Amino acid sequence: MAGETRRRVSAGAWLRTTLAHERVGELFNAYDTAQHGLEAWPGDVGLKHRAVLALARAGATQLAERKFAELGLGDVAADDVRALRARILKDRALAQRGPERRRLLAESASAYEAVFAHSGNPYPGINAASLRLLAGDSGRAQALARRVLALLPPVPARPAASHYYDIATRIEALFVLGRLGEIEALIPAAMKANAGDYGALATTLRQLELLAAARGAGRALLARFAIPGVIHYVGHMMAAPGRPGRFAADAEAAVRRRIEAYLDRSPTGWAYGSLACGADILFVEALLRRNAQVVAVLPFKTDEFIESSVRPGGGRWVKRFHACMRKVDVRYATEDSYLGDQKLFAYASRMAMGLAVLRARHLHTTVEQVAVWDGGKAGGEAGTAVDVRAWRRSGRGGTVIRPSGDDGPSGAASRAAPPAKGRRATGRRVTRLPRAMLFGDIKGFSRLTDVQMPAFVNQVLGGMARVIGRYGGRILVKNTWGDGIFLVLRDAEAAADCALDIQQAAGAIDYADLGLPADMALRLGGHVGPVYENFDPIRRTRNFFGAHVSRAARVEPVTPPACVYVTESFAAALALDRRARFECEYVGVTEAAKKYGSMRMFLLRRGTAAIA
Repeated sequence: MAGETRRRVSAGAWLRTTLAHERVGELFNAYDTAQHGLEAWPGDVGLKHRAVLALARAGATQLAERKFAELGLGDVAADDVRALRARILKDRALAQRGPERRRLLAESASAYEAVFAHSGNPYPGINAASLRLLAGDSGRAQALARRVLALLPPVPARPAASHYYDIATRIEALFVLGRLGEIEALIPAAMKANAGDYGALATTLRQLELLAAARGAGRALLARFAIPGVIHYVGHMMAAPGRPGRFAADAEAAVRRRIEAYLDRSPTGWAYGSLACGADILFVEALLRRNAQVVAVLPFKTDEFIESSVRPGGGRWVKRFHACMRKVDVRYATEDSYLGDQKLFAYASRMAMGLAVLRARHLHTTVEQVAVWDGGKAGGEAGTAVDVRAWRRSGRGGTVIRPSGDDGPSGAASRAAPPAKGRRATGRRVTRLPRAMLFGDIKGFSRLTDVQMPAFVNQVLGGMARVIGRYGGRILVKNTWGDGIFLVLRDAEAAADCALDIQQAAGAIDYADLGLPADMALRLGGHVGPVYENFDPIRRTRNFFGAHVSRAARVEPVTPPACVYVTESFAAALALDRRARFECEYVGVTEAAKKYGSMRMFLLRRGTAAIA
């Protein structure tokens, strides 16, 4: 939108559009919209507030703090602006350890307390109370919690959804006061008022876990806030009637009963897997009858998946497949063709496993794999046995349902179909392997003059080059085009370490001291996907090609400066790392660059989260 056109749009209209993006979780678009509005209305406090809040919610804490100062919000006395400053301090504090954490917690508590004193709103009051307790000031925390309790309305006999936050605030205040016995009686009312808003419930639980850790008591109460579990379901394809296989057709009824029995004793709210004939579809049908949310991850385009993994069981499975597809959320490991790459089945399964773990972490609930498996070995590069082994390596629990009446591991009707006939490239099978890709770009590069260019090349690019050099053979390809970098690494873990190290190095540079624009910052985007490795005839070296390279390139342009954002498949790959060295915080859906479609984005950072 041109500058003159922007000025014809009112500040209120810009704000309404910003809020609309926020409501659907498009935090990047919310920030960009507020920024465009500020170009036309530079003094509008509402747009300034929403721009910084979008950054804070997206996890870009350092940038949010910097923009808060740049936009002059420190001089604004409005309660929502002062609460935003307190929230930024809280985010900074929770990312620290030791004395610095306690200092920032106390500073954030003071900021919330000032808002509470002015507004009388219980929300900043309970934040101030909880942060005082986390900072070690129990006396001040309890005094604030008593004031909050006095402001809250009584818990109604029949709580509605509108009462949830009042009840949750009451529970948090009682936690601060150590009156744990009173909390148990409030939990049924909280669950009734919550009405299945498990995202809100998970936010409450995260806060209560911090308080329980600070008090050294109360963790047992948290289990009473029952959130249904998450499963990764997997199993053998069913053989056609009258044919042998690891899951024979005449065992269908018995396996269905065992799946139903598992779900009856283990309430499941979310499930991730595939949609092949046999175990997959039996799981999905049973889950849908229980109103669970199912995400089916298909390894490649739908029509080829049907031919390779559904129709071999017989035509009736195709009808059941389509009935399930109408009711589940479908994701694709790749939306391209099969081309005989069995590794795509294994990649899709890993993606489903990682998504299950991410969902469980987000909701603060349990995650388990449930497998219809005969116990036999895998017959190739993919299959149920491969998936069970991968899950067990991640250190998580699982349940195995044995298919009765099967003929043992014969290799027939295995989970991964044989290579597709008639699909070859250059006379041989071309294999796509999942690789991790990073694209980076320096915000502010286009404003540099020739005088500034040597400092940029030597200090900025040079600093990134020193980090990249430490990764040696783990980097398969590296390239640059001035302000941009492109890296391909063997796996998501190496790529995550490299991205965060590069971002840390870029963030430590004093750009103004080098005579460069002070607001220069690095944006990094990451993606994991199946790509071809081949000889590049122009660069005369190896390179990587495919649709997923293009997808990776679309992440960086919509990433806030000074952040590392990754796609859902990247986050899913990291989730299976049993060391839990990284955290991927979901920040919403945004439209990728160049109209590439919508993508779920995650903020990448280092963390010490326990296995979900």
